[in-house]
Amino acid sequence: MIIDCHTHVWPDPIAKRALAGSVRDLPRRGDGTVDGLRTSMDEAGIDRAICLGIGNTPEQVDKANRFAGGLDPARFTGFGSVHPGLPVEENVAGLRKHGLRGVKIHPMFQQLELDDPRLGAVLDALQGEFIVIVHVGAAGEDPGNRCTPEMLARIVREFPRLDLIACHFGGYRMFERAMEVVCGLPVYLDTSWPPGLASFDPARVRDLVRRHGADRVVFASDWPMADQCAEVEAIHALELSDDDTAAVLGGNAARLLRLDDN
Repeated sequence: MIIDCHTHVWPDPIAKRALAGSVRDLPRRGDGTVDGLRTSMDEAGIDRAICLGIGNTPEQVDKANRFAGGLDPARFTGFGSVHPGLPVEENVAGLRKHGLRGVKIHPMFQQLELDDPRLGAVLDALQGEFIVIVHVGAAGEDPGNRCTPEMLARIVREFPRLDLIACHFGGYRMFERAMEVVCGLPVYLDTSWPPGLASFDPARVRDLVRRHGADRVVFASDWPMADQCAEVEAIHALELSDDDTAAVLGGNAARLLRLDDN
């Protein structure tokens, strides 16, 4: 099984507009629609995708959660949104209401910082029940000061029962800092690095995977900002063992999502 842990889709009527408002310096490899993602997955041999909903403002959270919760569960696992501008209880109740397994936090789009005490209160409430995937590092012209590897490391230490996935190996455009600060911590790292993982020397990525532990790395493309076929090929190009490759491409995510329980 291959599971892509980092994709973005929007309702058809707003997908084009939403995609145009995302990071502008990256090429688009898809149209951001559910059907577009399904076609891309079929071409890449991907069985399941985690689709990340983001409510940039408190008012957008419920809409994002409703859409994520309504995706076809046969192919998609919707992750919703939380926002520190909402009461902690309302954030948690919204996720439960829409049957969501996890949330995406994106400090740039949500205009918040990872060390915001209000966000800490929400993360505390999510421990033991929800998976949290966090953008770490830069984005577009934003240097990433809101979500550094160091901030992520503090979250890992402060909330030890939180199932946490750090996007972009723990620091987009901050690979060396992530290697030093995040590598080895009890956190899952996703492999997304738009416009493509192949832009890295495979030896560097292979070294990070082995140091961090292949059982704590999950395949991710960041579609539609990257080509899913190329990202699967890039994982194979790392020349990990067959067992480690299978774990990264899907086994670790299946365990985290508790797919075997279903």
